[in-house]
Amino acid sequence: MNDGRSRLYIVASWALWPALFAAGLVGAGWAFHTHSPLLWFNVIYLSIVALIAALERLMPYELEWLKHDGETFNDIAHTLLTKGGVQIAAAVGASAPMAIATVVQPTFTPLTAVWPQHWPMVLQVVIGLVIAEFGLYVAHRAAHEILALWRFHALHHSVERLWVVNTGRFHVVDSLFKIGLSQIPLYLLGAPLPVFLWISAVTAFIGLLTHCNIDVRTGPLDWIFSTPRLHRWHHSKVLAEGNTNYGENLVLWDQIFGTYLNPARRPPVEIGISGRIAEGFLAQLVQPFSTRGIRQILGRREPQAAAPLNSSQADTSTELEACPDAPSAGRH
Repeated sequence: MNDGRSRLYIVASWALWPALFAAGLVGAGWAFHTHSPLLWFNVIYLSIVALIAALERLMPYELEWLKHDGETFNDIAHTLLTKGGVQIAAAVGASAPMAIATVVQPTFTPLTAVWPQHWPMVLQVVIGLVIAEFGLYVAHRAAHEILALWRFHALHHSVERLWVVNTGRFHVVDSLFKIGLSQIPLYLLGAPLPVFLWISAVTAFIGLLTHCNIDVRTGPLDWIFSTPRLHRWHHSKVLAEGNTNYGENLVLWDQIFGTYLNPARRPPVEIGISGRIAEGFLAQLVQPFSTRGIRQILGRREPQAAAPLNSSQADTSTELEACPDAPSAGRH
């Protein structure tokens, strides 16, 4: 026994992440060889979602994250819109990058024919993943450091628990920005369609696993992949912790640009943002487009209309203006 847990539990906690990831990729490989690859990929994807959801109940990382937060419908709705697009009536999600590549890639003429199409597909996918990951890293980091982009990305960080269902909780603008920055370089280099499909599959299954509320141990995998442990640090309310680990699939660019974080202590359980996200799916979609909505997202107070001052208030106001240590209005 170790910490009151059985040896089987410990073995399972080490084996589950690579096993689930491998199962997803094997299933995707089978789906890509069928006559309806996107349909069957979604069937595989949903099966992994169901398996992860069951494991979250059997081996939860955090018991508090099993409690309902009232956002389940919104989480699913955002997932279907941003990850599934219109394909199969946006039924199960996670395939917008595949759908876009399926339509665009065959008709796109690359500026240069530099893609190593004679390489084995595994190597092509690896190099494609590294290139796409750079675009994902830039998009993700920009969404944290530029307020005009954070107003859309904040929706994802507004969750107060991590679990498989809110994996795809992204504003559609946020998702399209990431898809564009990750896929356009591959179009320009002339990457073939299978590369796009495999990168999308890797992104889909790692995305599920980074958000899972399963007590998994990833050890040395933390130096290569975006794992649940690393992503939990990324959702921290502390800016110095949350503005790290931007990698979607790999942490290569985090390592290079100094945004990798993996301290020895346990990642935070209390996550979220200081601002407020609107209630309801449609309200959350339109919130970033209004001045009031942006103020709410950023956690800023609403401007108050100036009221006429009576004589006593005027005297107090004069005293405050004369005092250099008076607190500034609106400071939290």
